[in-house]
Amino acid sequence: MHRPIRVAIVGAGPAGIYAADALLKSDAAQNPGVSIDLFERMPAPFGLIRYGVAPDHPRIKGIVTALHQVIDKPQVRLFGNVDYPTDLALDDLHRFYDAVVFSTGAMADRALGIPGIELDGSYGAADFVSWYDGHPDVPRTWPLEAEKVAVLGVGNVALDVARVLAKTADELLPTEIPPNVYEGLKANRAVEVHVFGRRGPAQAKFSPMELRELDHSPNIEVIVNPEDIEYDDGSIAERRAVKHVDLVASTIENWAIRDVGDRPHRVHLHFFESPTEVLGEDGKVVGLRTERTELDGTGNVRGTGRFTDWDVQSVYRAVGYYSDELPKLPFDPISGTVPHEAGRVLDGDGSHRAATYVTGWIKRGPVGLIGHTKGDANETVACLLDDHAQGRLPGAVEPDPAAVEEHLRAQGVRFTTWDGWKLLDAHERALGAAEDRERVKVVEREEMLRHSGA
Repeated sequence: MHRPIRVAIVGAGPAGIYAADALLKSDAAQNPGVSIDLFERMPAPFGLIRYGVAPDHPRIKGIVTALHQVIDKPQVRLFGNVDYPTDLALDDLHRFYDAVVFSTGAMADRALGIPGIELDGSYGAADFVSWYDGHPDVPRTWPLEAEKVAVLGVGNVALDVARVLAKTADELLPTEIPPNVYEGLKANRAVEVHVFGRRGPAQAKFSPMELRELDHSPNIEVIVNPEDIEYDDGSIAERRAVKHVDLVASTIENWAIRDVGDRPHRVHLHFFESPTEVLGEDGKVVGLRTERTELDGTGNVRGTGRFTDWDVQSVYRAVGYYSDELPKLPFDPISGTVPHEAGRVLDGDGSHRAATYVTGWIKRGPVGLIGHTKGDANETVACLLDDHAQGRLPGAVEPDPAAVEEHLRAQGVRFTTWDGWKLLDAHERALGAAEDRERVKVVEREEMLRHSGA
């Protein structure tokens, strides 16, 4: 092959962009060269950073600067507002590219099979995150009538949901939240948020910094019951072995022993409470029932048969994200991932699907921090390049970079580009500058396309 390796990456979030970066840093980028096209369903790039990270996390959003430098490279093109497989099918991708990498992430909520979870007032955290992050494909309003709210789960998404519910709208106004979200949060009646975990402080999946941020708000009093500070041999061993586990447990301990202050909104962190039922009347949430658990010596827990009913009017489940199945690719519905071996997609008979790869959450499930997807990308790209070196890539039938543009135009797809993102970015920053904010996010897809020049 005496031309650059043509690679399509489906999904322009961190995982996809890290895969592009790994390709650009490889020996193959020098000889024979690489030519990378990123395809993104949204009109704007950056995936989870734009639509999954809470708006009051500018430090995490700073990752965009590094991602920006990757897409800015001349070997990379961005095609936004392109949907797989509607606008570009798998056969199309293999026709135009030597290899295809799927990095489509996870946007849906994992199911939680307890009675009452379907009641009015019971929500998935991912849907709420999409709303407050201004995702164009979700409703513009969100019901925030509940004064007492339960959040199920002890990961960073649960923290984000609890924090956004407990903060005031004016606290969040300096961020990039769009006007509809600000108006929605102004109507928020929540003054008491209860976060429930079925295990103990040593098993919580919070990041230390994210956890501490919860206590930085002048409006949020974080409360922990001293009875929930409990460790068994397995928990103690985990604290000794893993620094961030110890930091999280220490932070929770300190909150448990301090006097309760008088900040107006309260976030209660409950441990050893396993949700068993969402209670309802007339189809609406009126409470949550949990079973008290106890440690079994290994860091796991067992039920005690003691139940508590909590007075709450809405419930948010933050028990994990779940990836959409990708048509024409194998899918494991239990893990919500594409079966693979080191990133090479595996068919049902265990054989490698030629020139087809995965990286990020569609590869390993929605676990870990954003930076963890770098290792994923490096592994996948190493396999791709090895397959190329060993002559295992069939090769694109129409490798001319213009061919895919012609195909999309023939399909009538209004795709956005990297230059188009720069136009939208400038527009959002101008909206922010008018209000002395860094940015105001545009929500409507049509408006995003218009300001991107599509």
